[in-house]
Amino acid sequence: MFKWIKDKFKSDEEKEEKILEESQEDKELQEEDRKPEKNVEDASVPEESPHEELDSKPIKEEAFDSKELNQEPDLEEESPLNLEEDQEIKTEEELVQNEEDPIIKEEKDPDEEKEESKGFFKKLTSGLAKTRKQMGQKINQVLGAYVKVDDELLDDLEDILISSDMGMETTMEAIDRLKERIIKDEIKDPNLVYPTLKSVIQELLDECELDSTLTTTHPTIVLVVGVNGVGKTTTIGKLSSQLKTQGKTVLVAAADTFRAAAIDQLKTWGQRAGVDVISHSEGADPAAVTYDAVQAAKARDVDVLIVDTAGRLHNKSNLMKELEKIGKIIEREYPEANRENLLVLDATTGQNAIIQAKTFNEATNLTGFVLTKLDGTAKGGVVIGLQRELRVPIKFIGVGEQINDLQTFHSKDFVDALFQEES
Repeated sequence: MFKWIKDKFKSDEEKEEKILEESQEDKELQEEDRKPEKNVEDASVPEESPHEELDSKPIKEEAFDSKELNQEPDLEEESPLNLEEDQEIKTEEELVQNEEDPIIKEEKDPDEEKEESKGFFKKLTSGLAKTRKQMGQKINQVLGAYVKVDDELLDDLEDILISSDMGMETTMEAIDRLKERIIKDEIKDPNLVYPTLKSVIQELLDECELDSTLTTTHPTIVLVVGVNGVGKTTTIGKLSSQLKTQGKTVLVAAADTFRAAAIDQLKTWGQRAGVDVISHSEGADPAAVTYDAVQAAKARDVDVLIVDTAGRLHNKSNLMKELEKIGKIIEREYPEANRENLLVLDATTGQNAIIQAKTFNEATNLTGFVLTKLDGTAKGGVVIGLQRELRVPIKFIGVGEQINDLQTFHSKDFVDALFQEES
């Protein structure tokens, strides 16, 4: 009995060992079957071709059963495709946006121009501070001292205008018109005289009907004249820079050969503005320099040739004749060129600037004035006298020392800045 039971347990143990051995053999066979497949995969699929792994059918079937094939790097290798598609979509969107950009820019341009105009007006207002203090504030003080409008008030206003170098003739005309407006509009409050005077001065400038635009149509020759120390060379440098920013080709002639270091100074400004300078040695004939510069301008087909001349006193006849000689060479060698004869005046000289202007106008037939150093004088009233008495436009005014501080003159901006009430 015990023997039978012992034999039975023994047979059961042998069966279990047999089953375990068979299962172990099956596992080893499965592992051997998997090893060749992995080796074939590694040998046949290069690392640089992850997409072939995805396209291979057997590997797709194994990916669900094998942890080795179902790895996250495979998903990362697919991501570049999706990124490229996204980039293509974004690129198309950007192209659509870029096509709309020009329209947006065109809408913004007027605003940019307004901002630039505000910047210029701010500089002009700042530059006229001394004149405004001399003229505007004194006018307000006089008006504040009176309780009614009478002849004494008008006499005080006349003195203020004359002291600001508006000129005797222009001042008398302004006061006469002011009287007429006071009677016509029945102005009794002295505080109302201030805006009326501003309107009268604006009217005087508007009646001149002067065009402050500088001619730059190809080809143009700008002859710059004036006495020593008024800022001719500086003005030429600033003007050259301004024309360059407008897309014009510019050439400068250093015909001021008498003043020491004038040629070097002009070359320095030429480098700042990015323009070439035609020059000879110091003491050379200014007419010869002008001749060479005209020939160079014709050969290079430049838009604007600016000729710097020697600073000369308006009461020196021999120097004025030299200026006339330069003018004749230009007319003979380049008759088809447009002409601009600009007289540079120092605003700090006041009424003396008007005397200079009258003499230079006889010698060169001036087409415009450049009024420099307006930011450093209380005699800004000369602007009004110049245009009323000579009927020649002020084309530029200098309100600073920087290269972009040369501004085109606009009478309305000038009057607004001159009569701007202090905050």
